[in-house]
Amino acid sequence: MVGSGAGDGGVSIHLVGGGWPDVTDGAVYRRFFDEVEAHAVSAGVLEGARLVVVLVRDHDGPEKYAELVAYYSQFTQLDPVAVLAPENAPIDPAALAGADGIVVWGGLTPAYRVSLEPAFLEIRRLVASGVPYLGFSAGAALAAERAIVGGWRIGGVEVAPEEANEELDEVTVEQGIGLIDLAVDVHGTQWGTVTRLLAATEAGAVDGGVAIDEHTALIVGDGPLAVVGRGSVWKATPDGGSVRVSTAGSDDPGA
Repeated sequence: MVGSGAGDGGVSIHLVGGGWPDVTDGAVYRRFFDEVEAHAVSAGVLEGARLVVVLVRDHDGPEKYAELVAYYSQFTQLDPVAVLAPENAPIDPAALAGADGIVVWGGLTPAYRVSLEPAFLEIRRLVASGVPYLGFSAGAALAAERAIVGGWRIGGVEVAPEEANEELDEVTVEQGIGLIDLAVDVHGTQWGTVTRLLAATEAGAVDGGVAIDEHTALIVGDGPLAVVGRGSVWKATPDGGSVRVSTAGSDDPGA
């Protein structure tokens, strides 16, 4: 399942299905911050891990960034770096330099894709060098090589709730960062996007994938896949003209 951009040396790609973090979500984020701290130590960093936090949002980016850093600081000593952009504004890849960990947060997925596209190659390079990546909601969807960025209909037929459309009508698949080779949908049970993933797989728009529930992370690394948090990961696999569905529950609910 891991794409060619996956890193070595124990680094993982952490994909969170959404749900604003709260006090019961330690398991969702703990392993990521353990890896961030380990990367900083290996690089000789003594005062705090350099965590790059990317938010592509109109109006509330600084406020959300401050809330996230306050939450993340419970896990390890951090030297956070804000990479904030309004929707669809390009992000300079140089802003990611020196990262011990990268967080790409949530918002409007098509806008994140446009803003992040200039940095796709640099993100892949950093992850390949051993920098852990955490994608939340939009950041998780865009980790895929072929990313489901939104939509709620295929050929005019409803396949998901309209509220999950991300300001798109037809289900839209575009080039993502390319850290993993299966499509990712998010807010699985909560937004009803499991059916969007199934329909996209059946239509051949993607070659299977996963839908991740809120407050749940799929951790992809060199070893077995891990699921942590409160929810499930739904996997869709093409199967001779139909779609086979399986689920994986949490290895560590962490409540």
